[in-house]
Amino acid sequence: MSIELRQLRYFVAVAEEMHFGRAAARLHMTQPPLSQTIQSLEAALGIQLFFRTRRSVSLTPAGIALLPEAQRLLLQAESLPDLARRAASGESGRLSLAFVSTADYSVLPPFLREFREHYPQVQIDLREATTDVQLDDLAQGRIDVGLLIAPLPDKLKAELDYVPVLSEPLILAAPRGIRILRDKGPVRLKAVGDLPLIIFPRRIAPRFHDAILACFRDAGLTPHVGQEAIQMQTIVGLVSAGMGIALVPQSVSNLKRPGVEYKSLLDKTPIVETGLAWRRDNMSPVLRAFLELLRKKK
Repeated sequence: MSIELRQLRYFVAVAEEMHFGRAAARLHMTQPPLSQTIQSLEAALGIQLFFRTRRSVSLTPAGIALLPEAQRLLLQAESLPDLARRAASGESGRLSLAFVSTADYSVLPPFLREFREHYPQVQIDLREATTDVQLDDLAQGRIDVGLLIAPLPDKLKAELDYVPVLSEPLILAAPRGIRILRDKGPVRLKAVGDLPLIIFPRRIAPRFHDAILACFRDAGLTPHVGQEAIQMQTIVGLVSAGMGIALVPQSVSNLKRPGVEYKSLLDKTPIVETGLAWRRDNMSPVLRAFLELLRKKK
């Protein structure tokens, strides 16, 4: 059984007008082909939709049940061109975005807020993940875009595009109450170099890990790694518990925890770069809209 939208449109017109002549005029057609179309619809359904007399037309119980569903289907059909246009332009659809924990304290909230203002009908699937997990997800096509710590590994540079969004120095996160940190202003790493270091595991972010250790070496220190943690909030939580110190991107100072003090360093520290990476062959209109909005901000 095949039912055409045209048949449903004619049925709804007659049901709403309760008169074949008025329905025909509304549809800009003559009455005989309208009557024939309703009869063919009833034949296709195997049921009668109208009670007909010489003076009146009324819906059968089956017609009463069909009317709201037919009206709903016609409204949906009318919206299909606009739906397709919005999907093609990136105004609707879905975007899967992964982000490192540090981005949650810096660029991620304003990114999401502005994108939501411009594209309210796009559903954003958010997932917090370390850079190594994001790179694997990007390579496998499991996410559209990753907000991660640079740089990209050489083996993926041919597959991924990348744009930097934030560069910031490392600062010190230390347990509050250390006497030498009571003075305002930047400090030297030597002042706390004998305290245990809390750091990302090297397998998670090898260049970030190595950059932190290089800061200690440049200061003439050999750090004692007391704890490793893969989430920035966990690292700051361990500092709060007095388990040691950490070097964190400056934006992490927006993460307020009792018992933690953030200090700028007088030592030369590397710049941590956070950026967006996506597959070069990803043709998603929503992704393109997201990236275009980002470029306008820059």
